[in-house]
Amino acid sequence: MTLTAEPPPVKGGLPRGVILPDLRPTSETLWHFSEEPGIARFVPRPVRSNPDSEPLVWAIDDTHAPLYFFPRECPRIAFWRLPTSTDEDIDRLMGTTAAKRVIAVESAWLTRIRATVLHAYRLSSDGFVSHEDYGAYVSRRTVVPEAVYPVGDLLERLGERDVELRITPSLWPLRRELLKATLHYSMIRMRNAAPDEEKV
Repeated sequence: MTLTAEPPPVKGGLPRGVILPDLRPTSETLWHFSEEPGIARFVPRPVRSNPDSEPLVWAIDDTHAPLYFFPRECPRIAFWRLPTSTDEDIDRLMGTTAAKRVIAVESAWLTRIRATVLHAYRLSSDGFVSHEDYGAYVSRRTVVPEAVYPVGDLLERLGERDVELRITPSLWPLRRELLKATLHYSMIRMRNAAPDEEKV
């Protein structure tokens, strides 16, 4: 029997010194979501999971903003079809949903999602370049937000943005299936997910 090892965990952020292509945002506005109110400026910092990463300010475009309609530390998996996705993978993983995206969260986080007060900071896209990861942009400069808005009820906002929210006891079975599939996926804060029962 041949055992296939999982790939080693990838550290977050961007390695220092990497030069990104000068791909500017197509929109004049980007967003940063935070549970912290009253942020006067965003200073470039390494990502928390990788102190050796490049200090950056991170932002998301409006199309992909619903990936961040969650508590910061909430583990979640978002996925959607690509032009190159196979019909078999679409049918198997997206089923009969009419939503453009599916975001799965663990049931243990539902109460926290309902209770979270989230703030949407509007940022000028000036100085940002694409991180080449579906809507993510980064800046090496300090950024002063143009405005801040309350996001409101997160479940309502997800419903308004053509997202199907799936509630599951564990994200790990879905992760294993998506790693083999042709859909695009984004796995966020998986370090906070419930233990993988297959590894316990």
